[in-house]
Amino acid sequence: MNKFVTHSIRFVVFVLVQALILNHLEFGWGILIIVYPLFVFLLPNDLNIAFSLIIAFAMGFAIDLLSDTFGLHASALVVFAYLKPLVFARFAKQDDYENLKEANIYTMGTSWFIYTFGILLFFHHLWFFLFEIANFGEIVYIIQKTVLSLIVSFLFSVGLQIIFVPKPKER
Repeated sequence: MNKFVTHSIRFVVFVLVQALILNHLEFGWGILIIVYPLFVFLLPNDLNIAFSLIIAFAMGFAIDLLSDTFGLHASALVVFAYLKPLVFARFAKQDDYENLKEANIYTMGTSWFIYTFGILLFFHHLWFFLFEIANFGEIVYIIQKTVLSLIVSFLFSVGLQIIFVPKPKER
């Protein structure tokens, strides 16, 4: 299937699943499952950073419109998209990163995925909950929400990749 069509379908599915299902689930302890950053993570690495930021903003804005969150998702996802090339460059071997079209758990390996996606998701969640709560007197609660939501969101994202991202064919 054409990559543009694949990414367009992913965009719509991530927005709808996040805004209409995951944002309404209550787990206690402030846990919120946020999986839409996986969409930006799976965007092609050769994509222009400006275009990547625009796509991230559009996705976050769409989720904000459907969730009544006034820019929280858009700003957090733009931070994620902005940091992605910096984190990739730090943790990927230069040859691997430059030649890679799509970074996922299969193409780059499990440990690389854990480091890069984990770090990016941490910054996304920290930004999101800092601005959601917007009270530094609640820093313990912000950290609690960030860490617990990070763990659950990360596990869901890994599961989504295992289920929906095709393994590359062995040569």
